[in-house]
Amino acid sequence: MRFLRSFRPAGRLPRVLGAAVVVGVCVGLLVAAFEQVVVEVMLERLFELPLWQQALAPLIGLSAAALLLAGLGGRGTTPATSDEYIRAFHERSPRMPLRQLPAKLLAGAATIGSGGALGMEGPSIFAGASVSYNLQRLLQRFLRREETRMLLTAGAAAGVAAIFRAPATGVIFALEAPYRDDVTRRALLPSLVASAVSFLVFAVVLGDTSPVFPGLAGDIRTLAIVDLLGGALVGVTAGLGGRGFAALVRRAKALPRRAGPVPRILAAGGLLCGLAFATDALYGAPLSLGPGVRSAEWVLEVPRSVWLIVALFGLRLVATLATIAAGGTGGMFIPLAVQGVLMGSVVGILVGQPETGLYPTLGLAAFLGAGYRAPIAAVMFVAESSQGSSFVVPALVAAAVAQLVAGRSSVSSHQVAERLGHLEQRFTLPITSVLRTDVMTVPSDATISELMTLHVLGRREREVAVVDGHRYAGMCGLDQIGDLPRSEWESTAVSEMAATDLPAAQPSWTLRDAVAAMDRADVEMLAVVTADGTFVGLVLEDDILKLDEILDETGG
Repeated sequence: MRFLRSFRPAGRLPRVLGAAVVVGVCVGLLVAAFEQVVVEVMLERLFELPLWQQALAPLIGLSAAALLLAGLGGRGTTPATSDEYIRAFHERSPRMPLRQLPAKLLAGAATIGSGGALGMEGPSIFAGASVSYNLQRLLQRFLRREETRMLLTAGAAAGVAAIFRAPATGVIFALEAPYRDDVTRRALLPSLVASAVSFLVFAVVLGDTSPVFPGLAGDIRTLAIVDLLGGALVGVTAGLGGRGFAALVRRAKALPRRAGPVPRILAAGGLLCGLAFATDALYGAPLSLGPGVRSAEWVLEVPRSVWLIVALFGLRLVATLATIAAGGTGGMFIPLAVQGVLMGSVVGILVGQPETGLYPTLGLAAFLGAGYRAPIAAVMFVAESSQGSSFVVPALVAAAVAQLVAGRSSVSSHQVAERLGHLEQRFTLPITSVLRTDVMTVPSDATISELMTLHVLGRREREVAVVDGHRYAGMCGLDQIGDLPRSEWESTAVSEMAATDLPAAQPSWTLRDAVAAMDRADVEMLAVVTADGTFVGLVLEDDILKLDEILDETGG
């Protein structure tokens, strides 16, 4: 019996896994519907229209996306999708209202289906994270708040698994995405379950398990040393390219905060219109439109001129940045992968191997890994897309070198470096989590005798905050009046003895800031004041220690 009991899942894991199954089913259905609308209903019809209509479509789509986000999503709804998952993952009390889900899915369909140069995985990831968050809220009686992160990761994994028909990639990407140099290991099992269920539901509904980049499949070859050297070379170029790409994307994301929506959408729509005509003149098709899979297929069909590929790389880059700057809703996974395919193709031509699919594949892994700081997910995507194990080892080399060259850059705005330890997590809490606002203060014109009688002797307080009206004037207690003769207590005002050189905290500080300030000043309490000097309350060293015990006991 003891042997059989050893197979039983421990603790609350069965509840989380059950929720992961529900998430997988819901996300698989949502992503299947989303892909059908975007690909079959919108993109396929878009590419059959006359060129001038294709060129004008992004302007219409970006305008519709802005209206959908403002109308359905409510105030404060942004175009962010994958970034919203990462932001919610790191916030202690995230908010993902359910009304934002249809708004962002429809805005994503309007953006991508009209030719915006972003990927469908962004809305899919948001769908997974939103379903997970709201499921936890619905079942909060059975699922604890700290299990929200596990479900958010599982939801993101389910979204990627379905839209890319790559369940292993979905799991690893969701685990890697929140951090630049770490993974979310506790969410592994729920992510595996949600990813597998979502992929199966998607496959049953649509009957489609084909890879996103079919041109990478079937090029099976024997691994050679030169392939490893080629992988290193691709890693260097992709690392530099990914670093620059990430910097440009972050600037494009910041543009909506500095310019109004109408001029941004008009400017971006006009630019995308011009790019459509330019790519049609160069390549016989408006390859600047859409997520970019057609561009990858174009470069993989037959050997191409280096300059044509380089030009397409630049045109696709501008198209993606314009779509982001206009407030388009979509993801960066596919745009990064396409840029990697193009860059890898150029390297393959330069080293004399233009006919093999190896170098485009290595470029995909390296550029995607460098741009998103997700090298393992990028290599796994190669393994699931190319169906050739001989590509995996060079792809690992390329991804590793690209990570070193890319530094700490990332297209995501909310990634953090690594998971924090037990105490470090506590230090990131706001100072308001231990703030005492119901403390007694002493007026600045009170005498030392009143201070000693009412506070030091009466309430056993070693130090008291001195206030002049509502303004903080310092701290006064035994340390300040220890050398004052007893005979002068009645005639000496508290303001004369108050210590005004002690540090004062602001309400926006974290516990790390407070502990550092108390350590430097060698004090056990800290006054908290606003920017205009109004006294708010006190933070005590003992309360910080008690908070750690309370959080441990409650699982907070």
